[in-house]
Amino acid sequence: MFEFTILKKDDQTSARKGQISTAHGNIPTPIFMPVGTLGSVKAIHQHELIDPIAAKIILGNTYHLYLKPGTDILSAAGGLHKFMHWDAPLLTDSGGYQVYSLASQRKIKEEGVIFQSHIDGSTHVFTPEKVMDIQRIIGADIIMAFDECPPYPCDYDYAKKSMDLTHRWLKRCCTRFDETEGLYGYQQNLFPIVQGSTYADLRKESAETIRDLDREGNAIGGLSVGEPAEKMYETTARVCEILPVEKPRYLMGVGTPVNLLEGIALGIDMFDCVLPSRNARHGLLYTWNGVININNAKWKDNFDPIDPTSNAKTSQIYTKAYLRHLFKANEITAMQIATLHNLSFYLSLMAEARVQIEKGTFSTWKNSIIHSLDFRL
Repeated sequence: MFEFTILKKDDQTSARKGQISTAHGNIPTPIFMPVGTLGSVKAIHQHELIDPIAAKIILGNTYHLYLKPGTDILSAAGGLHKFMHWDAPLLTDSGGYQVYSLASQRKIKEEGVIFQSHIDGSTHVFTPEKVMDIQRIIGADIIMAFDECPPYPCDYDYAKKSMDLTHRWLKRCCTRFDETEGLYGYQQNLFPIVQGSTYADLRKESAETIRDLDREGNAIGGLSVGEPAEKMYETTARVCEILPVEKPRYLMGVGTPVNLLEGIALGIDMFDCVLPSRNARHGLLYTWNGVININNAKWKDNFDPIDPTSNAKTSQIYTKAYLRHLFKANEITAMQIATLHNLSFYLSLMAEARVQIEKGTFSTWKNSIIHSLDFRL
C-alpha cells in the first residue's frame, strides 16, 4: 500500500515533485504536515484541515498521545484515525524529540529512556520496542524510529555516542516492527532518522547506515534545534546526497517558509513544524509579502482584508483591523482565524512549489520570492 513516485525533477536544483501512496490516501510532495500533537491541530476543526487548508497528512506525537488519552483509549477507539475522525494519512513522531526536551526529567540508558511525565510527574520508560508497540496502537500510516536528539551545540564525543545509540535503538525498532503487524487492517511504514549533530563525518555515517536498511522512507532529525540556518542547509544537502533518491525524505521540525523552499531545493519531500500554528496564536501571520504582527498599532484602522490571496475565506473577508481587535480582546476566534490563515498559506506555498517544479521554473521562482517571505510588514 506504500509507494513513492517521482513525477518531475527540477533541472537546476534537487527539487522533485512526487506522490506518496498510503492506505489512507495519496500525499502530493513536497508537502507540509500540520502538527496535531494530541490528535488535534490547535484552534481548528478536522473539516477545516480538508477545506480550506487542503492538508493531505497531519502529524501526531507518540509521547503526548501515550500520556493522554493513553493507549487503552486509543486501542478501544480503533486507533487515532477513528478516534479523531480523520480519514487521511497520519504520521507519528516517536517521542525522541520530546524526551530530548525533558533534559532535567529523564535518564538515557542503553535499554531506553526513563522519564517523568510533564503532566503529573509519574515515571515511565520508553524502549525502542515499546515505542513501536505504542505506534502500532496509535495506527499512523508512517511511524518514526525511536532516536536520541542531541542538543546544539554538543561536542563531538557526545554526538558520536548519541548517534551510535540511535543506530542500536534503530535496529531494535526494525526488529520489533518486522515481527509485529498493524492492528487495524492496513500497512504501517517505518522511517529511520539520520542523526549526528552538525558533524560531517557523523552525518555521513548515519545516512549510510539508514540508507542500507532500505526502509520505505527516511527522515533527517536533530536539525532546527538552534544551529545557524546555513549549517542546517549544509547538513541537509550532505545527507540528501547519500539517502536514496527513490525514497521520500522527511526533514523533521522545519521550519519557516524560506526554510521549506531551501529544503525543497536540496531534495526534501516532507516537512512539519509547529511554527505556523504556534505563531498564529500569538498574532504572527505569514503572507507572500512578508510576516505581519497583527498586534502592532499600525493595523488598528487598516480595513484591508487580512490577505485577499489566501485560500482561507476568513482571510479574504475579515480585515486586519478586525483581527487585531479580536486579539486585543482575547477572543478565541482570533486564534482560529490566524491559524486557518497560516496553515492555508503553508499548504499553498507547497502547492505552488509543486506547480513551479512541474513547469521547470522552481529555482527562478524560489529566488524571486524568498526575500519578501521573511520581510516584516
